[in-house]
Amino acid sequence: MARTALIERKTKETTITLELHLDGDGSARVQTGIGFFDHCLQALAFHAGFYLQVAVQGDLEVDGHHTVEDVGICLGQALAKALGNKAGIMRYGSCLLPMDESLAQVALDIGGRPYLRLAYQPGAAMVGEFDTCLVEEFLRAMTNHAGLTLHVSVLAGGNAHHEVEAVFKGLGRALRQAVQIGERPVIPSTKGVLG
Repeated sequence: MARTALIERKTKETTITLELHLDGDGSARVQTGIGFFDHCLQALAFHAGFYLQVAVQGDLEVDGHHTVEDVGICLGQALAKALGNKAGIMRYGSCLLPMDESLAQVALDIGGRPYLRLAYQPGAAMVGEFDTCLVEEFLRAMTNHAGLTLHVSVLAGGNAHHEVEAVFKGLGRALRQAVQIGERPVIPSTKGVLG
């Protein structure tokens, strides 16, 4: 069964089409209007082994908040839809990812209970046109709509570009582990259900 999802979302602030294939080739076609955010989503898809296509028309004349948050909503919805009842998945994933002077730690559970714990103080307010405070908005939106428990810590840093990119790459690596199909074709919970 194909583990794919197509999400379309239209509000007064954004219009988004997002396509996700969990068993992809790591390629991504992303156009959000925020160059560094595109770069981070491409890195996430590559390290997760997903195929990801995202097209956004957002109110960037205001700022990037609505665009980044709404992409997080759509990615979370796509993950939930593509995973279905989650039978056979490994469920848990983690990664300790170094990027030069930066070090990000990501651990997650696709358990159906949304929770985000983020320990990150950005080294700079902006990376290009991307406001680093939006890392939290993206992660929270994705977490809530995918039903993830997600712990993210930036343990070392100094260069905001490296800090944020390490988070997205680490998230991709952790997702890759968690969505992987294991040897047992059962829902990975002693309760028999996730959520």
